[in-house]
Amino acid sequence: MDGIHLLIEEHKNIIKLTQIIKQECIEILEGKIVDTQRFREFIHFCREYADQHHHGKEEKILFRIMMAELGAAAEKLIRSGMLVEHDLGRYHMNELEKALVEYDREPSSVAKLEVITNASEYASLLKRHIDKEDNVAFAFAGRSLPQELITVVNRETEEFEVSPQAMETKRQFKDWLSKQSL
Repeated sequence: MDGIHLLIEEHKNIIKLTQIIKQECIEILEGKIVDTQRFREFIHFCREYADQHHHGKEEKILFRIMMAELGAAAEKLIRSGMLVEHDLGRYHMNELEKALVEYDREPSSVAKLEVITNASEYASLLKRHIDKEDNVAFAFAGRSLPQELITVVNRETEEFEVSPQAMETKRQFKDWLSKQSL
């Protein structure tokens, strides 16, 4: 298993998810009522697939090894860039969740704006973030980590992937994503 390649492939799924989120926001702008259950599905898959599953591998495996082995450049790239953006994505999901509660309580224009703002910003953030990871962080890891550490990344990624929780998360997300249209 090529751990870095797998992360890049998962990015394609996450980009599809963000496109679906953006499309839902556009439909609301065009007059559709906020479907709070649909947005809760987005939150579920953002948290389970994008954050726990995907970011879990990045943070617990690749980034950990990069920071331990590649010095100050990796430390700065990861701590001041990638991890900050992971936290910002979590913030937007938390704020979206609060906005949905408020919208359910009182479906005002302000609550609708908060739903659209946080969902759209999350999607935009991840698009930019993925570009940086694919073209900067992962490229840096691929050319800078010695082969024995790439082997460790690959082995730990495979161990992560075969856990029952990871397999179930992938199955649920794949099933859900296959039913979505843009």
